[in-house]
Amino acid sequence: MTTASAPGLPARHPGRDNYRLLTAAAVITGLGTHGALIAAAFAVLQAGGDGGDVGLVAAARAVPLVLFLLIGGAVADRLPRHRVMVAANALNCGSQALFAWLVLAGEPKLWQMMLLTALCGTGQAFFNPAAEGMLMSSVDRERASRAFALFRMATQGATIGGAALGGAMIAAMDPGWVLAVDAAAFAVAGALRAFLDVGHIPAREPGGGLLSDLRDGWREFIGRPWLWSIVAQFSVVVAAVGATESVYGPLVAQDELGGARPWGFALAAFGAGTLSGALLMTRWKPRRMLLAGTLCVFPLALPAAGLAVPLPVTGLCAVMFVSGVAIEVFGVAWMTAMHQEIPEEKLSRVSAYDWFGSVAMMPVATALAGPVESLVGRDRALWGCAALIVVVTGAVLFVPEVRRLTRATAPEAVTADAKVGRISEPAG
Repeated sequence: MTTASAPGLPARHPGRDNYRLLTAAAVITGLGTHGALIAAAFAVLQAGGDGGDVGLVAAARAVPLVLFLLIGGAVADRLPRHRVMVAANALNCGSQALFAWLVLAGEPKLWQMMLLTALCGTGQAFFNPAAEGMLMSSVDRERASRAFALFRMATQGATIGGAALGGAMIAAMDPGWVLAVDAAAFAVAGALRAFLDVGHIPAREPGGGLLSDLRDGWREFIGRPWLWSIVAQFSVVVAAVGATESVYGPLVAQDELGGARPWGFALAAFGAGTLSGALLMTRWKPRRMLLAGTLCVFPLALPAAGLAVPLPVTGLCAVMFVSGVAIEVFGVAWMTAMHQEIPEEKLSRVSAYDWFGSVAMMPVATALAGPVESLVGRDRALWGCAALIVVVTGAVLFVPEVRRLTRATAPEAVTADAKVGRISEPAG
C-alpha cells in the first residue's frame, strides 16, 4: 500500500504523475485566466472603449476557438498531446504578455486587443481537445469517476478564486498587471506540462492526413447516438444558459434586485454548487451514468425561470446553487462515459466535436439576446430559455442509449476498439 498515488489512481498506474501535473497546471491557469477575462474588459474601457468594444474583444476570442477546435482535436490525436498543450500555452503566454505590455505602456488600439485575444482563442482551440484526451489517458477505468470529480473540484475552485483574485487586483492596480500574471501562469503551467509522460500511450498508427483524421473522428462521433444527441442537446443548453447568465442576469439584477451585488451573490452560489456537486461525485457512482447526468440537466432551467419571476436574492441564490450541483453531476458522468466508451487514440478528436457543439451557438445566443428581448420582452425571453432547456433535455431521454448506458464494473468489460456503447438490456 502507498499514500503517494494521485486521487482516484492506483499506486502503479503510469498516469498517476500525469494526473498530479495536469491538475496543478489546470489550477494555475484557472487562477490566471479567469482574472484576465475581467482585466481584458477593464483594459478596453480604460482605453476609451465602450460596451460594444468589450463585446468585440470577447468575440475575437470566441470566433477562432470555434473555427479551430476540430483541427485542434485532429492535431492532438496525431501528435503527442503534451507537445500540443505546451505549444498552446506558449502561444497564450506570448499573446497575454504582449497584451499586458501594451496596456501598461499606454493606450492599446482596439484592433491590437482583438488580435491578441484572437491568438488566445486559437491557443485554447488546440489546447482543450489535447488536454481532455491527456486527462482521460491518465486515469484508469475503475477509479475514473472519482478522479474526474476531484479534477473538476480543483478547477472549479480555481475558477472562483481566479475571478475573486482578478477583481481584487483590478481594484488595486492597473489591469495590465493582471494580464501579466496570466501570462506568467501560462508559462508555469506550460513548464509543468512539458514533464507529462506519454510512454504508456500506444504509438499512433500512420494516418492518411489531417482531413482523413477529421473524417475518422466524425464517423466515431456520429456512430454513437448517445454522444451526438447529448452534444446537440448541449449546443442549445449552453446557448440558453449563456444568454441567461451573460446578458439577462445582470440586467434583471440592475433593474429588479438593486444592482450588481445581488448578481455577484448568485454567481458565488453557483460556484459553491459546482464545488458541492463535484464533492458529491467523488462518492456517488450511478450505474446508469448518462441517465443520471441527463436528469440533472433539467435544473439548469431554474435560473432562467427564477430571473423571469423574478425571485428575491435568497431564492435566486438557491436555484443557482442547485444548478451548480446539477451541472457537476452531469459533467463527471459525461467524462466517465467518454473515458469508458471512446478509443484512446480518438479521444481528442471526439472531444473536439464535443467542445465544438458546446460553444458554437454561444456567440449567436449572446448576440441575439438583446434583439429577442426587444421583440418579446425580457420575461418571455427568459421563460423561452428555460423552456428550451427542458424540451431538448426531455428529447434526449428518448434516445435508448442515453437511458441504458451503464458503468463498466471490470477492466475487461469494455475493449479499446469497441464500436458500440455498453448498453444494458431493457427491463422486461
